[in-house]
Amino acid sequence: MKIAVLPGDGIGTEIVAQAVKVLEALDLNLEMEHALVGGAAFEAHGHPLPESTLKLAKESDAILFGAVGDWKYDKLDRPLRPEQAILGLRKNLGLFANFRPAICYEELVGASSLKPELVSGLDILIIRELTGDIYFGQPRGRRVSPDGAFAGADEAFDTMRYTRPEVERIARVAFEAARKRSKRVTSVDKANVLETFQFWKDIVIEVHKDYPDIALDHMYVDNAAMQLVKEPKRFDVVVTGNMFGDILSDEASMLTGSIGMLPSASLNTKNQGLYEPSHGSAPDIAGQGIANPLATILSAAMMLRFSLNQSEAADRIEAAVKTVLAQGLRTADIHSPGTQKVSTAQMGQAVIKALA
Repeated sequence: MKIAVLPGDGIGTEIVAQAVKVLEALDLNLEMEHALVGGAAFEAHGHPLPESTLKLAKESDAILFGAVGDWKYDKLDRPLRPEQAILGLRKNLGLFANFRPAICYEELVGASSLKPELVSGLDILIIRELTGDIYFGQPRGRRVSPDGAFAGADEAFDTMRYTRPEVERIARVAFEAARKRSKRVTSVDKANVLETFQFWKDIVIEVHKDYPDIALDHMYVDNAAMQLVKEPKRFDVVVTGNMFGDILSDEASMLTGSIGMLPSASLNTKNQGLYEPSHGSAPDIAGQGIANPLATILSAAMMLRFSLNQSEAADRIEAAVKTVLAQGLRTADIHSPGTQKVSTAQMGQAVIKALA
């Protein structure tokens, strides 16, 4: 089982290091090869996604990814910015389905900004389409000056687009996932304003005919954002487009207490996947040893389950995370009175100890 390990930038190197140690502690037959990506790759190779990194990713069964980005790269031409690495991996590997679970562990109910009765027992799965929508639409039609400012342009634009096969396949992923959960799907769109999402809604309704055992409802994205705060447990599986999914999954992360707790998986049709925490590179805290590695460790568990067919090992990791939380160990983002604040490395070591 070959894993491409791409730590990236900022806290990416720190949190991925802990996830790798957890994987090594499982004593599985894993081959892990590291490579540069994002800003680190730009510094070394002049591009955020070098051919050597892309080649390794394509040849691997799964990718363990950290995070990319730093403010110092904001003035680069957009194709050279670190964030283009993740878009390039999604496109080249056909990673179209993004799974972002938002689970509120009982030990972290108090860390949520919502009342305990609203988030206790929360378990939402947001499925975000990854290869269409505005992020991959018609280019912006503008010129950029060396200092990063708009130059000689009076407008900028991005086009939103979806094809029938793209919507059909993500809808099927959502309905199949719902069959393993509570058999409820909420499709989030903006069909009242955008033709793209009237198209989306119509196709989801068509695909739903093949899944009569699944309850389907539709919700406009602005209402969905409100309901996530007002009544989050009304949701089970949420399926939506690329941009809406990006926004809603980050909102859902705060229901759990910290975005540092949220793993994610991005899969293609072969179940080859890229696994990463939902948060970013956080350059403001990089190198301080205070980042929460649990989202990355839980992403490694998702990798074992979805791409490497090692469900038992995945269960062990998830149980170990619950154990360390029950022990009262907390990184700075989830620390509260009465709990023990630990560093990134200490949290990783605690998970390894709990595995035993």
